[in-house]
Amino acid sequence: MVEKPIISAAEAAAKINEGDVVMVGGFMASGSPHSVIEALKAKGTKNMVLVCNDCGVHNLKTGQQTGVAHLVVDKAFKKVIVSHIGLNQEIQRQMNAGETEVQLVPQGTLAEQIRAFGAGLGGFLTPTGVGTEVQDGKQVINVNNKPYLLEVGLGGDVALIKAKKGDKAGNLVYAGNARNFNTLMATANTTVIAEVEELVEVGEIDPNEVQTPSIFVDFIVKATRLEQ
Repeated sequence: MVEKPIISAAEAAAKINEGDVVMVGGFMASGSPHSVIEALKAKGTKNMVLVCNDCGVHNLKTGQQTGVAHLVVDKAFKKVIVSHIGLNQEIQRQMNAGETEVQLVPQGTLAEQIRAFGAGLGGFLTPTGVGTEVQDGKQVINVNNKPYLLEVGLGGDVALIKAKKGDKAGNLVYAGNARNFNTLMATANTTVIAEVEELVEVGEIDPNEVQTPSIFVDFIVKATRLEQ
């Protein structure tokens, strides 16, 4: 099995350019690639499009930040496509001030959009959002006299994902619910950078435990920051 390049967090950040659609794993920062996020913040890349379950956690009063919130505070994104922003007061402020475009997508729909793109599907039908603002601008298709929205697949340029353990070929294992969007995002991007807490030799992970196969991973980063 071919080993994947092992790079630093700074080298990973260097692979992300202005205007890129960047998918970042994590749910309230659980399962987020903290080391690469920190390096991307230091690099100062702007005008990216974020696809994530949320925008991390940010409290305007205390200044507490976790996960992708570090980039949101720096206004690194011109647009965010997320399920909710309730725990990030800064992105709420940016949205209300017209500083950042925020596209809110039902969580299940967002997950399925990414999965569909990774599976090579054009889209899927869902009743979620019918008759609401979610429907605006979308095609409505009736099946058995019931309306569904046509939601198209969603892919990106770079996925930044986080695993508990990975081998040098890029086979990944996640820790509990830190798996969240990571497995989906690994299938739907041109470049996939996996940050791993524990890096082991090829063959040390039981094939039955692999949750993201090596074929989806392009680069590996050994985590230097486990929590933020």
